[in-house]
Amino acid sequence: MATPDTRTQILDAAEQLFAEHGYRGTSIRAITGLAGANVAAVGYHFGSKAELMAAVARRVSEPVIAAQRAGLDRLLARTPEPPVDALVEAFAGPLFDGMSVDEGGERRSRLIMTILSDPANEVRGWTGPAEEAVRTRYLAAFARALPGVDSAELWFRMRGILAVTAVDRLEVHQGSSPGCASPVAGDESRRWAITFLAAAMSAPATRG
Repeated sequence: MATPDTRTQILDAAEQLFAEHGYRGTSIRAITGLAGANVAAVGYHFGSKAELMAAVARRVSEPVIAAQRAGLDRLLARTPEPPVDALVEAFAGPLFDGMSVDEGGERRSRLIMTILSDPANEVRGWTGPAEEAVRTRYLAAFARALPGVDSAELWFRMRGILAVTAVDRLEVHQGSSPGCASPVAGDESRRWAITFLAAAMSAPATRG
C-alpha cells in the first residue's frame, strides 16, 4: 500500500485533532507533529489553518452531499413534489451512512458536531458551492411540501436534522448516558431518527 502523501497526512491529522479539540484548541504545530510534517507544509498545501479546516470539512462532507443530491434527484424524477418523509429520508439517510459505527464514523461525528457548535468564525467558512446548491434545492423541495413554513424556519429545522443525527451517532460511539438505555446502532436507530425528524419537519409553522 502506498504511503499517503504529505497533504493527505496533514488532512488526516487535522481531522482527528479538530474533532477532538475544536478549531481553537488545535494548533498547526500539533497537526504537523501528528502528521510527521514540518510546520511550513500547512502554508504550502493549504495557505492557512482556516483553509485547512475548510479542506477537512469538505473532504468529510463531499460523499454525504453527493448522496443527498442523488437521493433528491431520484425523488424529483418520480414526482415534482415529494412528501416530507421522503425528503427527510433522502437528506438524513446519508448522514447516518456517512457516520457509521466504526472509528472513522466516530471521528466524522465529532467533526460534524465541531462544525455545528464551535464558536470560531473560521469553522463557519468551510461551505462551498456544492453544499450550498444541495441546501438550496432541499429548502425549495421542503418549501413546496410545507408551504406554510417560511424559509428561515425551514432552514432551522434542517439544521435540527444535522444536530439530531450527529448527537445520536456520538452517543452510539460513546455508550449510554447514566440512567439511560443503551443507544441503538444500525438500521433501527436510523428508522427511529427519520420518523422523529419527519414529524418535526411537518410540525405547523411557529407563529410570532
